[in-house]
Amino acid sequence: MSWLILVDQDRDFSNADTPHKVMNTRDYLSRPQLFRETKPKIINLARSYGYQGTGYYCALLAEARGHRIMPTVESMTELSRKTLYEHALPELEASLRRCLEKSPGRSTEATLKFIVCFGQIEDSGLTPFARLLFDWFRVPILRVNVNWNGKREIERITPAAINSINEHERAFFTRALEEHSKGTWKRPKARDVLKYTLAVLVDTTEKDSPSDQQSLRHLSRLAEKFSIDVDPIQKGDLDRVAEFDALWIRATTSIDNFTYRFARRAQQEGMPVIDDPQSMIRCTNKVYLAERLGAAGVPTPKTMIVQSEKQSGDLVHALGLPIVLKIPDGSFSRGVFKLDHEAALRSKIKEMLEHSDLLIAQEFVPTSFDWRIGVLGGEAIFACQYRMARGHWQVVKYRDGKSQLEGGFTAIPLDQVPHGVIETAVKGANLMGDGLYGVDMKQTDKGLHIIEINDNPDVNHGVEDAAEKDRVWEKILGWFWERLEA
Repeated sequence: MSWLILVDQDRDFSNADTPHKVMNTRDYLSRPQLFRETKPKIINLARSYGYQGTGYYCALLAEARGHRIMPTVESMTELSRKTLYEHALPELEASLRRCLEKSPGRSTEATLKFIVCFGQIEDSGLTPFARLLFDWFRVPILRVNVNWNGKREIERITPAAINSINEHERAFFTRALEEHSKGTWKRPKARDVLKYTLAVLVDTTEKDSPSDQQSLRHLSRLAEKFSIDVDPIQKGDLDRVAEFDALWIRATTSIDNFTYRFARRAQQEGMPVIDDPQSMIRCTNKVYLAERLGAAGVPTPKTMIVQSEKQSGDLVHALGLPIVLKIPDGSFSRGVFKLDHEAALRSKIKEMLEHSDLLIAQEFVPTSFDWRIGVLGGEAIFACQYRMARGHWQVVKYRDGKSQLEGGFTAIPLDQVPHGVIETAVKGANLMGDGLYGVDMKQTDKGLHIIEINDNPDVNHGVEDAAEKDRVWEKILGWFWERLEA
């Protein structure tokens, strides 16, 4: 994949400054025929990223043409006003303070100003902060103003135009560009280069990962049929994401751990990714699920949002006893409680609201198993039944100081799944997005009820023989292939 650098004026950054091709933004906008056979990696050095300006339209059309461009329209918009990026400031400021604390004797000036290029900074003591800043905002040149009032707060983060930086900064930018481009997409291979590379994010310290190492090795062999090279990466490899063409996250996902950052980075790079950030946000929050499924008329157990222990009486009246109480972002049966009496319900609500502003209460629907339907891109690809743990009402029973108990599972061929189960699962999954989901449902004589829709499902539980497993893996590889070829 080739590099392309866009500038408004030839004197801003010329072909003499870099081994990569430099093009005028006007030519890029008006001559799409130049890129019919290629999909370049683009660095947009337009003088302005303002709304509906030349730089903005280059980013917009790059997206339409299937080109990867930095920065994206989303990054331009986010950095246009502080109110749009202030959600990132607590983490950035915490990182900055840690860096500054390790460098005693710094200046006591009222403000601190510095420039960051491709996540690199001249002051090596601030490198962790600069990398984190680039993780958040994939912009070639960023200026940061810090208020040195004891709090060390970031006053402003702004993209810097290439024609606005001085000679010293320009020399640093050129070195940073060379280092950034040298480390991206240029990896030696010991074998024939396949057409695409799929990074698979794993956590080797995780006990119950969504895919084991044996499965991933088998995936690599199957991927060669699609001319896809599979390369495992770990949580310390965030800066390598752009080396690849697609990302599949096979570590347990969470909004507040490293998996979300990887998903966000991949999406910023314009890469196909499972799981994408939106799916992670939607699936990990039961408040969103309840609202979204209810609004779409998808069958679920009777559900109410809880904000106060004073609601306990209303909950009992509306849902009956027992009541299942859930934290919004619980998983693997954690943070889920069955309450048989109103007093216990009221006490548990009060306890749980100390950690979350909202809770979910649902009617109790007893079954001997839960359906799990794997849905990918709007199509069911596997089905299985998760049995309740022995003597328990959930699939997993957690015991203090002891190993957990699980009820086990049975794979069910798709053509043997009762009518309506797959249709309901697909309808629910489509509300979350176009990725890979595990839809959990209960089936009673009163009908079907979706309990949860999970991102990052274990795909091994839905198959029993090798041929079926290959079929599921190839469906997933095909999903990536179609989007890479688009």
